[in-house]
Amino acid sequence: MHPIDRRTLLTVPLLGAGAFAGTAAGTSAAAAAPPGPAGTGVPPVAPAGLTRPTTGSDRGDDALLRRWAADTWHCLDTMTVRETGLISDAIDADLSGHSGNTSPTNIGGSLWSVLIARELGLITPGHARNRIARTLASLEQMDHHEPSGMFFNWYDERDGSVLRTWPGSGDPVVPFVSSVDMGWLGAALHVVAQADPSNRRRARRLFDAMRWDVFFDREVDAQPGQTIGGFWVEDPGRDGVHLRPLFGGIPGADVWYHSEHHYDTAVSEARMVTYLGIMTGQIPAGAYYTTYRTFPPEWTWPEMPPVGDWTEHEGVAVFEGAHTYRGMEIVPGWGGSMFEELMPDLFVPEAAWGPHSWGRNHPLHVRAQREHGLDEAGYGYWGFSPSSDPHAGYREYGVDALGLNPTGYYSDAAGTDWHQGEPYPQGLDGVVTPHAAALALQHERDSALENLSRIETELGAYGPGGFHDAVAVRSGVIARRHLSLDQSMVLGALGNVLLDEQLHEWFATDEVAARLRPVIEQEVFRAHG
Repeated sequence: MHPIDRRTLLTVPLLGAGAFAGTAAGTSAAAAAPPGPAGTGVPPVAPAGLTRPTTGSDRGDDALLRRWAADTWHCLDTMTVRETGLISDAIDADLSGHSGNTSPTNIGGSLWSVLIARELGLITPGHARNRIARTLASLEQMDHHEPSGMFFNWYDERDGSVLRTWPGSGDPVVPFVSSVDMGWLGAALHVVAQADPSNRRRARRLFDAMRWDVFFDREVDAQPGQTIGGFWVEDPGRDGVHLRPLFGGIPGADVWYHSEHHYDTAVSEARMVTYLGIMTGQIPAGAYYTTYRTFPPEWTWPEMPPVGDWTEHEGVAVFEGAHTYRGMEIVPGWGGSMFEELMPDLFVPEAAWGPHSWGRNHPLHVRAQREHGLDEAGYGYWGFSPSSDPHAGYREYGVDALGLNPTGYYSDAAGTDWHQGEPYPQGLDGVVTPHAAALALQHERDSALENLSRIETELGAYGPGGFHDAVAVRSGVIARRHLSLDQSMVLGALGNVLLDEQLHEWFATDEVAARLRPVIEQEVFRAHG
């Protein structure tokens, strides 16, 4: 079997049950993260509970944030093939060993990273313009699903060819179009069209060709519909996969898709696809409300019974539920990871547009991750998200209580099960992911900065390309590699903090705000602490 994009696998629950299901043949992208040497021998972890959020307004730490940004950009720059402008999925910590594959998510991340690097003065405007032009030229020439304007999930970054065999293993790859990955390329092209006048027309032409309704399945119980995980353009030979005309009514565009695989949780990076569909007028506003805030209260099998009430938005019945955790009520994600909660917030000003929904939930999620790492589990550090596994491959990490997944995303290397109400086990080998801590900078700048500083200086999870992808805090084993998506999340978060939410400003045009803000701002989450 062959891997597909890790984010596709990590966020696709089954419609109506929320149970995990992958959307294409294969494993998660453990193979996408090349093996690297394990690091050991770092100093023992500090006692838990050392940090708390602060309210100071001192910005003397900008120099530190800029150093992190410069090193992260150096990594992303090194990962990019000069001839194509396409970026590798992964690279070793010594900035060698390109992975031989890239994805729409990676390409999107490289585009917004070039813009951030330009605004921070790390590259000249001319250099940025040329870099973006080279990437767009490759996209214009790359094979893709022309009826929908969507790109396949895996390409060779050296020449832009569609991968048919997986690098290293030689396993076959059937071309797959991932909705969630296209969401990040689409968001990046929209931003480029606002931020780079010289490349505006080319970026806009690529973006305007994308049909977001091709992912919107109206033939589900949750009306007006939900987003599918994606589709194959060839028969993948998998059980449960059916040939059907493409959603969106495109003539002659028959594809294979799995009728059970939908994104049905609100706290998921897949909501970016919904945002793009609504803002382009291709899917109805009600799609935003067909995903679960929590599972309905009448369901008896979930681990945690929710609190909340039924209401209605855009003609859709919505259970405004939350999970209770450490005195807080928080709308959970599928796995309880930071990127599910905060990655769309890099672009859409969710907290400002939804002050009673995301404006409550984002800081609560950050606080919950911080309290889990410092107080409950006693790791001394915090920030949990899917990442490279320090012990090899790739793995999902999160805070189990913040997730709907019955089997849980766990925060430690052993995957220790825990049930609410029981004392949390101590002495576990917690795995912190710097990109998760970086995303938190936008909501707890001071405590997130201190946490990242200690990950660098005390755990040693830092090198010439910035933060390593993950570190197990008790054993000291470090995932000595970089994933371009995770690095672009780091740089995006640093850019928003240092540049006064510049990504928000680029993304949230007047037209986007007119269509999207009224949908988001009407909701009141059952979230407080």
